[in-house]
Amino acid sequence: QVQLLESGGGLVQPGRSLRLSCAASGRAFRLDAMGWYRQAPGQQRELVARITSGSSTSYADSVKGRFTISRDNAKNTVYLQMDSLKPEETAVYYCNADGFALGGDAWSAGVFWGQGTQVTVSS
Repeated sequence: QVQLLESGGGLVQPGRSLRLSCAASGRAFRLDAMGWYRQAPGQQRELVARITSGSSTSYADSVKGRFTISRDNAKNTVYLQMDSLKPEETAVYYCNADGFALGGDAWSAGVFWGQGTQVTVSS
């Protein structure tokens, strides 16, 4: 299995910035695409940004130009730099990864999720 641990959430004023981090750990694994999703109260979980193993990126239209996703493959960590935050972006932010993990003697494909980190944008 792969464990994803997010950090960096918190309370921030509108227009300010936050940087989220997500570190992967496990016995043996290989991660392909990694991404960030968010879920506001009463809303469906939505994709915010995604990055492939080759560092190609994609973003939700609503965050283009303000959010930047990056990854450090040596540290098995993905980051989300969020600038010019808006109150409507208050949500729980989840880290996600596609990849393979060693379970027992066999490798298996999987989709892995972190437990989420709260981001609150409010004055």
